[in-house]
Amino acid sequence: MVNIVPGNVQIEDDRTGLSVATIKRAFLDNLFYVQAKFPDIATRNDYYMALAFTVRDRLINRWLRTTQTYLSKASRIATYLSAEYLMGPHLGNNLINLGLFDVVKQAMAELGLNLTDLLAQEEEPGLGNGGLGRLAACYIDSMATLEIPAIGYGIRYEYGIFDQEIKDGWQVEITDKWLRYGNPWEVARPEAQVEVKLGGHTEAYTDEYGRYRVRWVPYKVVKGIPYDTPILGFQTNTANTLRLWKAEAPESFDFEAFNKGDYFGAVEEKTECENISKVLYPNDETYEGKQLRLEQQFFFVSCSLQDMIRLMQMQNVTLERFHEQFVIQLNDTHPTIGVAELMRLLLDEHGFEWDKAWDITTKTFAYTNHTLLPEALERWPLKKFGELLPRHLELIYEINRRFIDDIRIKFPDDVDRIRRMSIIDESGERYVRMAHLACVGSYAINGVAKLHSELLKKTVLHDFYEMYPEKFTNVTNGVTPRRFIVLTNPRLSDLITRKIGNGWIKNLEELRKLEGFVHDSNFRQEFRQIKHDNKQDLVQHIRKNYNIEVNPDSLFDIQIKRIHEYKRQHLKALYIITQYNRIKANPDIDITPRTFIFGGKAAPGYYKAKLIIKLINSIADVVNHDPDVRGRLKVLFMKDYNVTFAQRLFPAAELSEQISTAGKEASGTGNMKFAMNGALTIGTLDGANVEIREAVGADNFFLFGLTVEEVQAKKAAGYNPWDYYHSNPDLKLVIDRIASGFFSHGDPNLFKPLVDSLLYRDEYLLFADYQSYVECQDKVDRAYRDQDHWTRMSILNVARMGYFSSDRSINDYRTHIWKTPSVQVEVPEYSQDNGNVQLTW
Repeated sequence: MVNIVPGNVQIEDDRTGLSVATIKRAFLDNLFYVQAKFPDIATRNDYYMALAFTVRDRLINRWLRTTQTYLSKASRIATYLSAEYLMGPHLGNNLINLGLFDVVKQAMAELGLNLTDLLAQEEEPGLGNGGLGRLAACYIDSMATLEIPAIGYGIRYEYGIFDQEIKDGWQVEITDKWLRYGNPWEVARPEAQVEVKLGGHTEAYTDEYGRYRVRWVPYKVVKGIPYDTPILGFQTNTANTLRLWKAEAPESFDFEAFNKGDYFGAVEEKTECENISKVLYPNDETYEGKQLRLEQQFFFVSCSLQDMIRLMQMQNVTLERFHEQFVIQLNDTHPTIGVAELMRLLLDEHGFEWDKAWDITTKTFAYTNHTLLPEALERWPLKKFGELLPRHLELIYEINRRFIDDIRIKFPDDVDRIRRMSIIDESGERYVRMAHLACVGSYAINGVAKLHSELLKKTVLHDFYEMYPEKFTNVTNGVTPRRFIVLTNPRLSDLITRKIGNGWIKNLEELRKLEGFVHDSNFRQEFRQIKHDNKQDLVQHIRKNYNIEVNPDSLFDIQIKRIHEYKRQHLKALYIITQYNRIKANPDIDITPRTFIFGGKAAPGYYKAKLIIKLINSIADVVNHDPDVRGRLKVLFMKDYNVTFAQRLFPAAELSEQISTAGKEASGTGNMKFAMNGALTIGTLDGANVEIREAVGADNFFLFGLTVEEVQAKKAAGYNPWDYYHSNPDLKLVIDRIASGFFSHGDPNLFKPLVDSLLYRDEYLLFADYQSYVECQDKVDRAYRDQDHWTRMSILNVARMGYFSSDRSINDYRTHIWKTPSVQVEVPEYSQDNGNVQLTW
């Protein structure tokens, strides 16, 4: 980046230089020439945009060098297909990965600006919802850090999922206008647009060689416009591409219709096509919502596969080598239609014979399963599927016919097995089972935690494991320490780096060295002070944004995740009522003060999840205002959960609630982020909790609840929640108080659907785990009173979390599934002669 000229004068390029002086000059240049503002009239957003463009300039040289390197070396590329990417703000993460955070902080300070304010100005990209999308974001960060050639493919949602407001205790969804001020990190590539067909019918014909062929005659065509974002690795020149597709109409304006006075008709096609990339996870309670979801999935998958073929053609590489050039990782079942679409492209567009096309396809795809809930394994009604994707339904029928023949050969006379494994569900309304298509069309299938992977083989994918045992493996999820420790918790990061150096940021296993400081009283005191300071930051945020006073010396007990019955936010609510009932029975009871914090979004069509949010807020209204409580309990539901939100809570958390029913959570990653930041976990033996407990030690983990086997046994024996209700006076009082209207201003009907679901079904066994949970929480209370011992446990949690880095996860994918080598990217020093533009053409 620096050129030494005669006289030892260093000259830096304003677009790539890394010194404070050059950053300041580049920032002011971008403010003037890009934002067209001067300081006297610039807004905070102008300043943010100018800084973002300044940082982006320092990415682009690496980004283009990376692309050129991959093309010149014909590197095998790992492509990650995901319906969502919960990226979080880009600016801070890019400053960390560039090693420029302190330099830019100083540069802004010298210009009279506060970097923290500019970081807060960034709109968080509305591209994801929960753990699935955040995992994808962590993984593309790690792919770049490990110098793995990779492309992330997804949808450029115009409005994301939704912003969450809480009104009268209820979730209210409002539009997430994350693009209203523009996105400085993306580059539109309209010249790389592709066309996607939808609907219509198919026609059979014979080609010039006498071969049977099929052409798809669509009802409509949609354009896919790619928008690219550079994803830089940590301390590396590698900047991979996140390519997101926007849907547009081939003709956005019908001039003839407009001239006839049909003003709506003039833009009808534009509106219909652009709806595909408007919103993440549209409500699929309606027929139209279901159709839109399927359109979304096919749209981005088709765009992405056509893009891969285009890249091969650019390199003059034959499509027979497609599987050698690309490995496609399916992030859950959403992109599974890619199996049928790649077959269509090879057969219908490029003239391959079936056997060759199928051989290429099944050597290309790898499938990550993220759920044990049968209802979450996507399936599409056959009629709807055929109307939207007629050619793909034909191909799936043929894939299924051949697959069933293979089943017959391996398991003769097992008719029921054929029924269970068929890609087409023939019972009742017929369906296409997307998870089955993924299993048949992929060469590798993985779960995301050891327990999850074992349960897949024993339950929802058991038949496929017996059919293809060699396909199955495990890759436990991980999270990036760059965002979730370095950026999220700078105080803790600085302490760790002072004690063990900064190697841990790229090799998280080095955190083990912290164990040597557990017995150092000065280290424990500093560690404890950092947690307290982080809690104070959260207290101030809550005071400013919620007008609620929180005791910073109370135990910060936090549960933030998507709201769902199996995640059991309402079990924590039952415990809060239990503590409240204890206080009401004895106002002078000695209990450990606690602040209970919740956060998370409920799907718009999921009424019971919304009712859980209402219950939590209703409990807060009572508990927070009862003078008998005397501030010993505080309950708060924080609105609009996203990455920015989470980064505020992880550093302050002391107890992490990971309390899903055993056997329901695939992995979880929030559990890892909390533990990395020194929170202790209370949890069941579910998902990655099992491995976290093994890593940190049983003595540093608060375990409660039934095991997977015990859950299965209870259900098999005829689980009856009424037995627990009648035999446990504390539980009965909790449920009776909710049912009586005590928390709903005397209205006994408000929470009746929730109460009835627990009393008559209790699908997720809250009642069965209630007493164990309460007793475990009592242990937490006692443990927290010994602050020095609690701190030792907290330090050991941080020190033993090295395994849960997304770098380790991605290395597992590379080693066991992708077989993709690292490729180093070289960036030459800046030269005045060519302005650092030395790309070959």
